[in-house]
Amino acid sequence: MPADVHADSLPARLRSAREAAGLSQGQAAKLMELHRQTITEIEAGRRRVTGDELAKFAGVYGVAMEWLLGKDGGDGHRVQLAARELASLKDEDLDRVLNLLRTLKRS
Repeated sequence: MPADVHADSLPARLRSAREAAGLSQGQAAKLMELHRQTITEIEAGRRRVTGDELAKFAGVYGVAMEWLLGKDGGDGHRVQLAARELASLKDEDLDRVLNLLRTLKRS
């Protein structure tokens, strides 16, 4: 992430959501009907996002607009991100994660 982009800013959240959705900038650009360089500029904070684009980003990335704007406290999105990651694990890896969570809860 560029040094001039704050970790909790809209550009950073857009990048995080894109990565969590498993999309490259090129794939996101295609789905958004934008140029890849436009995605780069947005994520670097050098280009503003219109309201229509924001809504489309939210839909393509499967996140709430409120989260992108930093207005939901972030917990809901973090749970969604965790669920996506867990869903992609093999059964034995998921069992390991669940055991780790149980251990952490007891601590």
